[in-house]
This record gives sequence, structure tokens and C-alpha cells, in this order.
Amino acid sequence: MFEGSQAVVQNGEGMDTKSERALKGPQDGAQFLNGHEPPRPPPPARRLAIISWTTFSVGVNFALLAMMFVQPSSPSDWFSKARLLPQEHLKKTNGSAPCYNSANRVLCLPRPPSPRLSFSASEHLLLCSGNGHYVIEDEETGACHCHACFSGGHCEQLDPDCHLNLFHGDPTLFEEYWLTQPDAPTVIPSWQGMSYFAHRNNDYLFVDYFLEQAIRKIHGMVGNAVTEGRYIVLGVGSTQLYQAALYALASPESPSPTPVVSAIPHYSSFEGCTKFMDSRKYKWVGDAEKFKRSATKDQPYIELVTSPNNPCGSMNKPVVNGNGSVVNDLAYYWPHYTAITAPADYPIMLWTMSKISGHAGTRLGWAIVEDASVAAKMAYFIQLNTLGLSQDAQARGITLLRAIMSSYENQRAGGVERERQPFFHYGQAVLEGRWRRMRQALDNTSRFDLPEYESSFCSFLGKNFRANPAFLWLKCKAEEDCQQLLKENKIIARGGAVFGMSTQYVRVSMLDRHPLFDLLLARLASLK
Repeated sequence: MFEGSQAVVQNGEGMDTKSERALKGPQDGAQFLNGHEPPRPPPPARRLAIISWTTFSVGVNFALLAMMFVQPSSPSDWFSKARLLPQEHLKKTNGSAPCYNSANRVLCLPRPPSPRLSFSASEHLLLCSGNGHYVIEDEETGACHCHACFSGGHCEQLDPDCHLNLFHGDPTLFEEYWLTQPDAPTVIPSWQGMSYFAHRNNDYLFVDYFLEQAIRKIHGMVGNAVTEGRYIVLGVGSTQLYQAALYALASPESPSPTPVVSAIPHYSSFEGCTKFMDSRKYKWVGDAEKFKRSATKDQPYIELVTSPNNPCGSMNKPVVNGNGSVVNDLAYYWPHYTAITAPADYPIMLWTMSKISGHAGTRLGWAIVEDASVAAKMAYFIQLNTLGLSQDAQARGITLLRAIMSSYENQRAGGVERERQPFFHYGQAVLEGRWRRMRQALDNTSRFDLPEYESSFCSFLGKNFRANPAFLWLKCKAEEDCQQLLKENKIIARGGAVFGMSTQYVRVSMLDRHPLFDLLLARLASLK
């Protein structure tokens, strides 16, 4: 067995003696302390400022500078202007400038000497028309890897009849924002992160000291969660943390598995993950209301509360209110989705990077846990499951959280970036615009019912607004399979049955890239 535990930290300090004792594994002889002296946290990494414009011709450089710095504008404007740049600038000149070969879909481009966001953003916008990622394949060539529904050597062709896969909540709508951020690249030297154990100032393993500080700071800035006196447990997204919470909360004395319940409609992965684990300690029961009516007074249970709810966006509270345990999934309790009305203050709160910044591929999640023994058991599960969280993911998480916070610090300081829209303001504006257009599109059809959301005052944004959920929760007015109806119109969505509802309901992601969202609007509006 590895000698060490998953990251559990409290306010940046080591736990007290009682908490240390709680970190012993649930089985006799399982030890968590690592036996190493904690190294002193390194100073914050210096910001790299690497500017090199030798790759592109003078005409392209001037145009990009004008768009990015001289004319402060929204990311959408930047994309549209970049696409209008004359293609003559991209022809091969004396073997030094980029070149195209549309027939073979090969783009000739010298390899950049060092990571530069300005270069990366421009190659995405220019070489791949803003609809794909340019990937270096060797020292001289690369190719555009096009997004879904796009093709062509430069990803310039949109297929209007493609299948829109909106089954998952893949948050790619934030991609445009991050392409405009020159201070958010993550550069990881080859020698960094080689140890299992992250930089830390305590006796516990696998958590980076600076990530733990950034997590506490961003929750404090937004005001959406209490972190003081709480423990931070890291996981591979919130899904692993959910499994760890079940392991930690299931009653070891109970002669039968602990029931796991959630109000309907519930997040579909709760049921799938619980059944897949097939544990003898807990089992999926489902509908919390039904369980409440049949449960005995002192019966143990684990209730899952998702707020804002996935799939429908409602603000949920516990239903059973008995002597069991509650896990609060607060992945969408951020100001671009819903108004922040008060800091969340619950025993176990689950969060994920993917729903904050859109970086789902980083696979970074954290739990804010009140009880030391519960945090220790969750950490023990994650230690045995994956031996902690990737240090590369933690390094990227630090950079992204700092970039989000700096977008507000620069605003307050009146710095050079004061005309750039801070991240949460940007996200809220984009989602609010999408929901306005979606309601207009659905006004043209009589096939669907859509939930209504009340306005609330957001303490962070300082204004009233209606919720902008990440998903469209549709109900077909006719008694028909709504998922199948959308599939026949080339929209792949998630049916209501997996959420505990009838097949009249369907969940559709609102988080895809702009061109595909436009296609979604057109197809839904055409269903008369």
C-alpha cells in the first residue's frame, strides 16, 4: 500500500492531532501520514512575457495587433474580423511564411520557438477559420483538426445537415473567451511534477498549495461557498468525488446497503455511477419523495441535492430531512448560470472546473468538506482509486483560476485590461443572449413546453436576472418520445428516462460552440 493520503487541507494549515487521527484508514493498519517533511512552498511562478512576431508577414502582424490591442472588442468581433483578413498574407513567401495545400489539408508553418498565446490564437483564427485547432505535426507542417460539423482544409465548410451531438454538456462556448486571454497559458517544464507528491505546506499528499489557496480565494471573491474551517479534497472531476462521498458516508454498521436517493428529475450520472459501482455498502433507490414516505424514522440514507439542478436548472433543497447524510452538488452555482444569493454552507459540497471555466478536459474537481473524518475517508478512496490527482491538471487549474480572478483585479485597478469583459460577466452575457434567442425560436413552434425561471438579485454581479441554465429541459406537448423526435431532426440529446422522468422530456446542451448553437435554433424553430 502506498504510504500517503489524498489531499486534505484546512485553511492552508496542517490538521490538528484529532484530525490527524481521523486520517487513519477505515481498515486496521491503513496509514495515511507520508513520513516526509513537507517542503517549503516555492514562490509563485514568474509570468512569462515572450513576444516574437517573426513568423507572420508584417501585414498579418499589424492586423492582429489592431484587433487584439488597439480596438477593444468582444471575442465574437475578433473572430469575425480575423476571418476577413486577406488570404494573400498566408501564401508562401521565400519559404518563410505559412502556406496552404487545400487538396492534402496540410498547412506549412515554422514551429514556434516557444509557447505564445498570441501565436496560438492567431493560428487558430486564421489557419482554421476559427472552426478547428491547428496541430503541429513535425518541424515544418501541421494540419487543422476541425470541430464537429466543419470540414475543408481550413475548416471553412459548415455542413448544415450534420448531426448535432448535444447529449453531453461539453462547455466549448467558453473557448472564444480563452483565445483572447494572453495571460492564461500553462507552461509546464519537463522536470516539474515528477513526484507523486505536490508542493505543500502540510503533511498531506497530492494537493498543490497554490491550488488550494486559489480555490478558497475564488469562492471568497464570488461569495458562493463557505470555505473557512473546511477541508479541500481533490478529485478527477466531481464524478470521482461523488463516488468518494458515497464510500465515506455509507453506514458500516448497517446490515443492508445504505439507500441513495435524489429528487426527480435527478442528475443522470448519479444513478449510473451508483449502479456501476455495485457496492455492498450502498445502493441506488432513486426518488427521494417516494423514499421519504416509506422510510422509518432512524433509517440511514444518502440524499443527493443538485442546485442548480441538472437537467432542469431549478434551485433544490433536501427532501427527506431525516437522520441521513446529504451531498450537495453545486457545479452550476456560479454567476454565469444563476444569481449568487448567499454563500453555500453544507457539510459536503462538490465543485468542478469544467462548469466554471469550460475546461472539462482538465478533469479537476474539489469537495469542500466540513467533517475531518469524512474528508479523510473521501481522500482514502481517491488515493486507492487513482493515487491522487494529476499535478499537470493542478498546475492548469491554478493558472485558470488566477486568470479569472485577475480579470476582476485588473478592472478594479484600472489596468490596461479594464476594457476587457471579466470572465463571469462575459459568460453571463453570452448565456443570457442564448436563452433570449432560444425563447424566441421556441415561440415559433407549438411542440414544446419550457420551464420558467424567476429573477433573483446576484450579489456578485450586482443585478437582477433570470437563471441561464446550462441545459434546455424540453417537454413535448404531445405524448411522444421527445428524444426520438429530436433524433429524427438530427439533434442528439439525452432522454428524460435517465433523469427519472417520462420520455416526453429531453435535455439539450446549451453550451456548444456558436455555429452549432445557431443550427440548433434553426432546427427547433422548424418543428411546427
